Amino acid sequence: MNASSADGWAQGGSGSFGPGLHPWSRYVAMGDSFTEGVGDPEPRSPGGLRGWADRVAEELSVGHPDFAYANLAISGRLLRQILDEQVAPALALQPDLITLNAGGNDLLFHRTDPDKLALELDAGVGTLATTGATILLFTGPDWGATPVLGRTRGKVAIYNENIRVVAARHDAIVADLWALRELTHPQMWDADRLHFSPLGQHAIAIMVLNALNVPHSLEPKTPKMWPARSWRGARTDDIIWAREHLVPWVLRRLTQRADGDRQPKRPEPGPVFGAGMPPGTYVGHDPRTIVEPDGSP
Repeated sequence: MNASSADGWAQGGSGSFGPGLHPWSRYVAMGDSFTEGVGDPEPRSPGGLRGWADRVAEELSVGHPDFAYANLAISGRLLRQILDEQVAPALALQPDLITLNAGGNDLLFHRTDPDKLALELDAGVGTLATTGATILLFTGPDWGATPVLGRTRGKVAIYNENIRVVAARHDAIVADLWALRELTHPQMWDADRLHFSPLGQHAIAIMVLNALNVPHSLEPKTPKMWPARSWRGARTDDIIWAREHLVPWVLRRLTQRADGDRQPKRPEPGPVFGAGMPPGTYVGHDPRTIVEPDGSP
């Protein structure tokens, strides 16, 4: 199902639809740390991370007992690595919904040309499109207010425009992180300022579900404003952040030592909640429904 048909099922009074009414039964998420869920720790979730993709899958599974979800994303992967390592497994899983986010590590840490990067992305999306699955791509967020990373703002903007062209060429849907201005709020970000916090992941999940025209139960939450800081306090925080988070991350990216042997947290499609989940895990939206040790509700 392409983007046009995905839009079509929900047109003509989508507000009358309740949760669970969508056409997808097998969702595969592809990408790097953004899709893996770094910044949103959850010990009960596979890999110890939740993230926006898990949150989206949770909503999509409601009312769909046969719904299956796989997450192939691995932290630190560059675009070429994502395409080389994840496209074939994704095709083998025969998904009808695919999300792909890739290229951020290339732009932020390797100064890659955004136009050349887009050519690689276009080829990869073209291959995924042969499945007939609905494909959703992401633009990059606006790092303009972030020290150091803000210098890549122009390249990210160029890459975003290329992503829109690639999406139009392959009839894919675009989830526009750049336009999601609430992501500029500090509470939307993890302490490392590279990944999104649980609140940010929640906001992104809402955006993805809205882009897919899927009715859902997630409610937007307005974060509390942080106390105003002095100029000196803000600069001190920036120095600490660079020393503790940015520099180690860049070094790992440059030496290619990080996460080289890591495996996806959900390599096989399966129920979002089921026998593999620990006792007490909420199912769907009702906290009264939990998974028992034998996997039954």
